[in-house]
Formats: sequence, structure tokens, C-alpha cells
Amino acid sequence: MAAAAPHRPSRSAGATIHRVTDPLLQDPRAALLVERNRLKAEISVGIVAPDAMTYGSQAAAASQVFAQQRDLALRHRNEQQLAAIDAALVRLDDGTYGRCVRCGRPIDPERLDALPWAAHCIECQRIVTRGG
Repeated sequence: MAAAAPHRPSRSAGATIHRVTDPLLQDPRAALLVERNRLKAEISVGIVAPDAMTYGSQAAAASQVFAQQRDLALRHRNEQQLAAIDAALVRLDDGTYGRCVRCGRPIDPERLDALPWAAHCIECQRIVTRGG
């Protein structure tokens, strides 16, 4: 009969220990401010316009246009996330942080650990995502 393998903590167990000891997860304002600063730094980086196209460089120009469009889309996403973070900071200040802005119920703490800027409980987020 084979000996049982020694018990090894799962990766999720390690993540749980990290979550409990991570000071940013214990202080939502600190986590929001760290993410806000990161986003502001990313947004401040300039987007390079494509070079003027010369004969035979259509492939290079297409790559440059693609890169510019990708960078613009990422900047737009970062601006949306920055607005969500600013709104979460306002909710912290007015005492409504952690409550769903749609239904008023508490947002699951694990959701707030993962997304400190979350404005909706998971049920309302599903509705909002579907356009409701």
C-alpha cells in the first residue's frame, strides 16, 4: 500500500493568507489610492501617432495604426477605471462605501477585496452589465 502524500496547502490557501496580511486589502482607501496613482501614471504616457506612410511601408503603417488604436482603447479603459476609483473614494468619504449603489445591500467583502472600486453587488452588476 502506498503512503499518503503529505498535505500541501493549495494555492488558494496561500492567497487567503496573503489577503489577510496584505495591508492594502485591510485599508480600501490605501488600495484605491495606489491604483489611482498607477492609472494616472499610465494615462500620462503619450500615445505615439503613426509615422507618415512611405511607398512600400503599408505593413509598417498598419502595425503603427493598430498599436495606436490599442493604446487609445487602453487609455479609455484606464480613464473609466479612474472614474470608478474616484467615485469609490467619494463613497468612502460619505459613508456609503461597501453598499451597492443600485439596491443598497452590502457588497460582498471578497468582491471589494478583488475590486475595491466596485459600486454594485454581484447580482446588480449582472443586471447592469446586461443593460438593465
